[in-house]
Amino acid sequence: MPRFPIPEVSIIVPARNEEASLGDCLDSLTAQTGVPFEIIVVDDGSTDRTREIAQSFAGVRVIPARPLHEDGAGKAWTGKNNAVIAGAKEASAPWLLFTDADTVHQPGSLERTLTEAKNERTDLLSYSPEQVVVTFAERAVMPVIFAELAAHYPPRKVRDQNPGQSSRQSSRQSPRQGSGSAAANGQYILVRRAAYDAVGGHVAVATEILEDVALARLFRNAGQRVCFRYGADAVCTRMYRNWAQLSEGWTKNLALLFPNPGRLALQSVFSWFAAWFAIAIAASGARSHHFLWIAAAALWLLVYRRIRAAHFTTANNLLAIAVGLPMFAYLLLRSKKAHAKGQVSWKGRAYSVGTPGRSAPPELQAAKPIQRIENQGLRAEN
Repeated sequence: MPRFPIPEVSIIVPARNEEASLGDCLDSLTAQTGVPFEIIVVDDGSTDRTREIAQSFAGVRVIPARPLHEDGAGKAWTGKNNAVIAGAKEASAPWLLFTDADTVHQPGSLERTLTEAKNERTDLLSYSPEQVVVTFAERAVMPVIFAELAAHYPPRKVRDQNPGQSSRQSSRQSPRQGSGSAAANGQYILVRRAAYDAVGGHVAVATEILEDVALARLFRNAGQRVCFRYGADAVCTRMYRNWAQLSEGWTKNLALLFPNPGRLALQSVFSWFAAWFAIAIAASGARSHHFLWIAAAALWLLVYRRIRAAHFTTANNLLAIAVGLPMFAYLLLRSKKAHAKGQVSWKGRAYSVGTPGRSAPPELQAAKPIQRIENQGLRAEN
């Protein structure tokens, strides 16, 4: 890793039991060139080899996360927010890059990202990484989820919205409120330090489960410029490595990402039935040379077109249509139920939450210990 006395970018990597992925992440980060930088890994109470791996990289600073804080209402900070706040306090550069321990960065991507942020005059630039999928569950479900994310948080609207519009909104609004689109992916967020400090940074969204979107809305509401796009040219990630991790992670997030998870679940099941029905009609119509096969094929292509927006391979898109849509519906309903009950879990911690869009009573807003699952190698909060 190049050594410079004054870094231009501070790279902050929160890590909790990330021995399966941290080495590849730091290999890709320490190999960056063209811009002076520092790397700060925040060990968030890991019980595996995470800290040992981080310390094996020359020039990488490894610091511990402090015990979880609470806000004035008694609501606990999330583990990831607590970790990145600790990293930001130690950072010395005018730009901060928050990136997860399960990411791998393309050569030269840091320099290109910083140049893009400067050219766009953006205060927050976030990429949605290329998603690496391996197991059956990943290949079936992830294309559906990211297709829906692309539909609900279109990058063009995030980029094109006039930031001045949000700056005129009431200062009383929460980070989730406000008009217009605002989105970010916590796996890769580059911010201008001055703007980050001006809006309160992660401290201002420290109790948010979905801190990346909350941070983007905080920037937008303050009149700062936010840019968000698909970033396969810069970074890739494998979010989950088995069904247990995938299920727990999306149960935590889906009800917050989508305002009507129950309705979206029904739409997904309907799309699944429609796709299979269209295939059956198309096959039957093709044999009998009936014109209906054309209409059925067109219906199936509409479903496929929506799924392919997520930038996965054709094989994964077909698998998603075949079985991923009902699996996504199940995860939506599971997430809705968990949030309705007031508690979600992640990486050995349980968090009390309110119904999406509302805050839970202060007496319920505290992180509670649950049975340890660190040995599953779960990723840092998304």
